[in-house]
Amino acid sequence: MHDINKQKLAQANWDDLRIFLTVARQTNLDAAAAILHLDATTLGRRIRRLETTIGATLFNRSSKGHLLSKPGEWMLAQVEQMEAIVTDINESLTGEINRIAGTVRLSVTEAFGNVVIAPALMGLIKAHPMLNIELVATSGFLSVSKREADMAVLLARPTRGRLKVSKLTNYDLKLYASKEYLENHPPIKAIDQLYAHRLIGYVDDLIYSPSLRYYDEIAPGLKPALTSSSLLAQKQLACSGCGIAMLPNFVGQPSKELKLVLAADVTINRSFWLAIHEDIFDHARVQAVMHFLQTLVQENSASLTYSG
Repeated sequence: MHDINKQKLAQANWDDLRIFLTVARQTNLDAAAAILHLDATTLGRRIRRLETTIGATLFNRSSKGHLLSKPGEWMLAQVEQMEAIVTDINESLTGEINRIAGTVRLSVTEAFGNVVIAPALMGLIKAHPMLNIELVATSGFLSVSKREADMAVLLARPTRGRLKVSKLTNYDLKLYASKEYLENHPPIKAIDQLYAHRLIGYVDDLIYSPSLRYYDEIAPGLKPALTSSSLLAQKQLACSGCGIAMLPNFVGQPSKELKLVLAADVTINRSFWLAIHEDIFDHARVQAVMHFLQTLVQENSASLTYSG
């Protein structure tokens, strides 16, 4: 099966198309089944039925999952347009109070998602009780261009894809260590003394963004000896006295166990960028989440940047 029968596609069941859309975005039947509250066997059967109906193979099945074929890529673009139309209709038909409804999947960094966004989400939920939020806070990002997420808070400005991109906020990183560590190791009065200390950072070959390589910006050849792919794990390592960690101000500052190291000499500046797929940028639910994030960073500006 190669060419999609467009007449048959126009007659396809929307539920089957929604299943196709979810599998295309997840590339995994089990993950799609969890989202749709169906079993993977049913999803596989419905996909095969849809392929038979339209006369084309939509996925290449492999050990990596369900990956879109050429006809599947074309089909995805069409079904996403249909999804946008359905969403616009639903939003226009609902009353003003309940106008903001539906699901928004937001991809963010592990620390920003856990430390800043998650504690504040109750305010968004109270304001819009029919809004469902899928907060994906991990070491790495889902692709907004591929519609793995509706929007993402990224460490660098994306330069490709059909995206609406804006700077969300600047933030600072500082060196932190526990009181116990500082009391039991040589004093640190200058940057060159850091070479004699155990630094905590990311596993180099698992770094998912060049902006996470901080230590070279402080001094040439400065490298962490204790590493983790998780920033929150790095914080815990510092809290337990394992060494000195480079942490965002919003992670290190609230911790009573941690003290600043070389506060006047070392500050790393970074930015968070908000990316939203242009097809859904104007949707009420997406605008609500965007406004929530913009307000949130304004309210947390004191913890995001270092004022001395």
